[in-house]
Amino acid sequence: MTMFLLDGGPVAPDAPVTRTGGTPLAPAGTLWPACAACAAPLQFLAHIRLGDLPGHTTPAPGVLALFMCANRPGQCTQWSPTAGGNLALLLPDGGLEPVPAPDGVDRELLGLGAVRAAVPARTAPGTATILGRFGGSPDWLQCDETPSCPTCAQPMVFTVELAEGPDPVTAMNFGSGRAYVHSCTPCGRAALLWQC
Repeated sequence: MTMFLLDGGPVAPDAPVTRTGGTPLAPAGTLWPACAACAAPLQFLAHIRLGDLPGHTTPAPGVLALFMCANRPGQCTQWSPTAGGNLALLLPDGGLEPVPAPDGVDRELLGLGAVRAAVPARTAPGTATILGRFGGSPDWLQCDETPSCPTCAQPMVFTVELAEGPDPVTAMNFGSGRAYVHSCTPCGRAALLWQC
């Protein structure tokens, strides 16, 4: 079953809801992740509650925190699920708190320019901006790039697809394409890649 993620308008930067932008939420003591290629802090993209997925029951199995390097666009291989220019963390859905920004780095530079709620809906009204979708199969723009779990080596499960959003200045940048997030819940792993 597929469920659309519709633009629900502005929301608080640390709201514990499915959203794009704002502040990452993670277990206490989590450090802000850095790009494996350039070593600079990654930009925070989205907080995705897996409990919003069709077919999942409560309590939610976790949340995804999605990051991508925005320091050297096109040079840190942000589109790859394994090169280190992006990161998808699969976290528990409880006891999460805002991740502190690295020392000396302005938090505004680490996030998107706007924070938007992503409201799940079974149908997309004609006037709604679609930010992505849960479930179903990935709508690949190029070839199938389903990643394998680095722990169990099995193909990861397609979890969410993200679009760039309504405002190109403050939204996620996937080169006018789409991002695909896959997860392996038993191993606690997730992967992010994008195509254009």
